[in-house]
Order: sequence, then structure tokens, then C-alpha cells
Amino acid sequence: MKFPTWLPIYGDPSYRGDCPKEAAEQATFFNQLRKHYPDSYGILALHPKNEGKRSGAQFQQLARDKALGLSPGAADVVIPGSPAFVVEIKRRDHTKSSWQPGQLPYLEAAHNAGCFVGVALGWQGAWEAFCEWSS
Repeated sequence: MKFPTWLPIYGDPSYRGDCPKEAAEQATFFNQLRKHYPDSYGILALHPKNEGKRSGAQFQQLARDKALGLSPGAADVVIPGSPAFVVEIKRRDHTKSSWQPGQLPYLEAAHNAGCFVGVALGWQGAWEAFCEWSS
């Protein structure tokens, strides 16, 4: 997995080994956020659900979802703010992850719009990014 030079990396890019899947890392990050900030960031933080394989009637639903605001490639964690927090979570061992269609263009657009943007390697990387953003 290659990272563009404009995209900050949070976590240890040299780590190789066993690690949870992206969904588990994301769940852990959101659990920690809601535990430590139940009345603020834990309420505001969201994950735009747009990944997944589709077939048949699901393509028609995808067209409806896009019309309603679905943005392919949207980052895993978005927290409204000034600037907004926009971070994509990958596995701690990033060689076990890959970029999905639209993810880099989404992050670049967020970066160009002035958002706090990054890619997090594991939930700890996401927490590191969050702590930098919220301080």
C-alpha cells in the first residue's frame, strides 16, 4: 500500500504481523471515543457506510443512495469541527490493507478543503490522529 506525500500517516508504518481487520480497528476506535467523550466527540463522530460489494437490485439502491448524498470513498471516521476530522483507518500492518475506489480522491478533496486528514494504522493510529486534532 502506497501513501501519497500529502497524506499524514498515524501509527507505525514499519509494523508487520498479526493484527485485527479494519472493521475491528474501527469499532475499537469508536468505542474508545464514546467511552472517553460520551457527551461531545462520541456523539458527533460518524462512519459513512458506503463500502461493500453489490449486485442486482443493490445497484439500484446505490443510485438512490448517491442521490441522497452517499459519497463513494468517504473516510471511515468523520467528526464535524473546525477543521473537520477526516481519517481513513487501515489495518495496523498496512500491507494487509488496500485502497478502495474513491478513498484517495475523497481524502485529497478533504485535504484541499482544509480538513484535518490522515490515514490511521489501527485504532491506536486513529487515536493518535484524534489526539493531535483535538488538542
